[in-house]
Amino acid sequence: MNFDDRDGVIWFDGKMVPWREARTHVMTHTLHYGLGVFEGVRAYHTAERGTCMFRLQEHTNRLFGSAHILRMDMPFDKDTINEAHRAVVRENGLKEAYLRPLAYLGSEAMGLRAEGLKTHVVVAAWEWPSYMDPEARERGIKVRTSSYTRHHVNITMCKAKAVGNYTNSMLALREAIDSGAEEALLLDNEGYVAEGSGENFFMVRGGRIHTPELTSCLEGITRDTIMRLARDMGLDLVERRITRDEVYLADEAFFTGTAAEVVPIREVDARSVGTGRRGPVTTELQSRYFDLVRGKRADYPEWLAPVAG
Repeated sequence: MNFDDRDGVIWFDGKMVPWREARTHVMTHTLHYGLGVFEGVRAYHTAERGTCMFRLQEHTNRLFGSAHILRMDMPFDKDTINEAHRAVVRENGLKEAYLRPLAYLGSEAMGLRAEGLKTHVVVAAWEWPSYMDPEARERGIKVRTSSYTRHHVNITMCKAKAVGNYTNSMLALREAIDSGAEEALLLDNEGYVAEGSGENFFMVRGGRIHTPELTSCLEGITRDTIMRLARDMGLDLVERRITRDEVYLADEAFFTGTAAEVVPIREVDARSVGTGRRGPVTTELQSRYFDLVRGKRADYPEWLAPVAG
């Protein structure tokens, strides 16, 4: 089923609109120039609190932060956007869901000046059980270092989850898939590991967890979650520059992201990572993460936003 041909509703500029009628004009400014911001949010079923969105407030904060960086005026406040998330899950009768809030510029004008444009906001929700092959959670994935460099802070706004930034990611991912891998690993402009096409990167080596500094990386909300869980486990975690060949020598490696969740990496550039299968640290973090988002852990209850609440 195409994404424009579905039953249900989408929250569109403050109103619930039938899914098939949630449309915009071909002369929409963002379609031509890529200046827009978005988020990816997940809702999970929990036994005691019903369907809950994971770290909704943090996602909304980042959406507004991205808009601020790009000088887009948001026409709604954060509470309204949070309620829009709850409403689309309820109205579409979803027990679990992936949500896509998007803010984009309208068709009032054309050109790079981007003046006199209205900001539109939509929130959609649908069933999306697993971004990658569900077996990848256990088996792990093959990764290829990309020939495309991750965005640099003097080229674009790396802290904004901007629509146009993901052209880089799509090119890198297609290149990786064409080479027989399932995901790409992008380096920064100095040759250090940055992130995947849409995920943050972690590796385990020498009894410590290592993850790249955030200079060229998006401030991942799942990244932050995993870092907190790791420290709660008493694990030593360091943010630093990581070289490509260090990854080859890692005992374990994994990606994190709202869509990807926690995915082990079994091979990088035709070199096995560790034993070539999911390692014990990744396994434990993965288990704790899924227990957390499904309300099976008592810690961080504020991270679960009930749809009914």
